Amino acid sequence: MIRARLFKGLTTGKMEMRTLYDDEKVKLIYSQACCYCGTTEALSIDHLIPQIKGGADYSDNLVWACRSCNSSKRDRDLLDWCQTKNTFPSILLLRRYMKLVARYCEEHELLDTLLADALKQNLPFKLQLLPYSFPALSTLVLWVPNKQQESDASTGVK
Repeated sequence: MIRARLFKGLTTGKMEMRTLYDDEKVKLIYSQACCYCGTTEALSIDHLIPQIKGGADYSDNLVWACRSCNSSKRDRDLLDWCQTKNTFPSILLLRRYMKLVARYCEEHELLDTLLADALKQNLPFKLQLLPYSFPALSTLVLWVPNKQQESDASTGVK
């Protein structure tokens, strides 16, 4: 029901998707840590939607990733990579990714395209992997915390 209202609001112009500003704040608030596994070691920059697949070289498409996760993900779609690892992305990472997908579709005038037709196009992401159901709420993670935050939480340090 919520998705239907949101879709109708976006397509009729009564609602607008919020900017990636909030998502950029997340990158500044949380310490530099891999957005996939939380390590703070050997960090590099990863493109959520890979450049080789048409992902932009803009900050909203860039996240911190450790070399291990970055090498493992390579040029794969975020959701494809998560599926091979049998994991579900954090809520804030998925939100960022979905905004990138929505922006791409809007810029390329795909919002009115039938899903069957869109799936035939050479898109930089895999529409068929967009989640229609989610894991149990208790298993979802807002953002991957860094090791210091985990340590502080376990010791009660604020």
